[in-house]
Amino acid sequence: MSNGEHANNTKIKKNKNMSKEANNYTTKSNSTPLPTGKGVRLIISGGGTGGHIFPAISIANAIKELCPDAEILFVGAEGRMEMQRVPDAGYRIIGLPVAGFDRKHLWKNFSVLLKLIRSQWKARSIIKEFRPQVAVGVGGYASGPTLKMAGMMGIPTLIQEQNSYAGVTNKLLAQKACKICVAYEGMEKFFPAEKIIMTGNPVRQNLLGHAVAHEEAVSYFSLNPSKKTILILGGSLGARTINRTLTAGLDVIRQNPDIQFIWQTGKIYIDQVRDAITAATGEAVHHPHINAIPNLYVTDFIKDMAKAYAAADLVISRAGAGSISEFCLLHKPVILVPSPNVAEDHQTKNALALVDKDAAIYVKDAEAEEKLLPAALDTVKDSDKLKELSNNIARLALPDSATVIAKEVLKLIK
Repeated sequence: MSNGEHANNTKIKKNKNMSKEANNYTTKSNSTPLPTGKGVRLIISGGGTGGHIFPAISIANAIKELCPDAEILFVGAEGRMEMQRVPDAGYRIIGLPVAGFDRKHLWKNFSVLLKLIRSQWKARSIIKEFRPQVAVGVGGYASGPTLKMAGMMGIPTLIQEQNSYAGVTNKLLAQKACKICVAYEGMEKFFPAEKIIMTGNPVRQNLLGHAVAHEEAVSYFSLNPSKKTILILGGSLGARTINRTLTAGLDVIRQNPDIQFIWQTGKIYIDQVRDAITAATGEAVHHPHINAIPNLYVTDFIKDMAKAYAAADLVISRAGAGSISEFCLLHKPVILVPSPNVAEDHQTKNALALVDKDAAIYVKDAEAEEKLLPAALDTVKDSDKLKELSNNIARLALPDSATVIAKEVLKLIK
């Protein structure tokens, strides 16, 4: 049972659609009435990447649905992606001068420590002025100082841990947190079991709620609906190894005209990729379609991810927790190439959590240039393998995560 339960100690009945993996954890009874009127004030803190920002916005939207008059203030990191994406979603955000630790150049961390101290003081000032009743942390640089100060000031806090391996910051914040929402089994290794609630990770809401037909989706990218399609995702910023692998494999792509590729490079790498295609084909690349490689569609950013997923028979992606939750909910066969440049190597642990259940294929970053494209081509041509992966990953889906988390947040209001 989660911390502070004192009413009826009844276990919540599991959502019938929830994975069996959720059964190790329980939550408080849903009989607790939720606040709906004015005067509800909440802080949501975190960001840095789309994997933290999109779930945070989904939670905020779910809170607004349950409590339309709630005031929600985001606290992010100055200069990071959330400072643009959160206002675009209709919410106010304040930035902290916080930065991540440089693990390779420890001598540079003196300035990081100064920024952390300044961020804690600024977070304290924000909390004093805004007077939130609950603070929610979704991961990212800003969530550490914000939730630490909230806890010290007696504000109830909730942590949303997306990964299968908890980071140092969340492990420290858990000491004062009232509730910890998780997406994987076995998280009692990192957190007090009585605080854990299995909710899954919220995903981008535009991916759910309306089905997109496969043929319509493939046609949206001006590709052939009768051919198998592989979707390659570089994330909002890009994935260097995946982009290098595809760049080195342009001849392989040309030699497999019956397989189509939708390649999202990320903004950082799009010019390099276009230059590589021009060098390989002699064709200047200004548009997603390349005449010399008609089975290839290249772009830095995909605006309509619902169509991209609907078009895909197979996905190649990093192993961020938010992306994995999307693959589970959409039942997408996936090859995961975990980034080695993340704290505690958590992406590899995320990937292995799926591989252990035959729900994904895993290719090491260091082996991607040699193994990724052959594995992708073999898999996408094997209908039985695609079906097996789809069925197994679907069993891990935890639907309605944002709403479940929103209800837990509102229950903390005294």
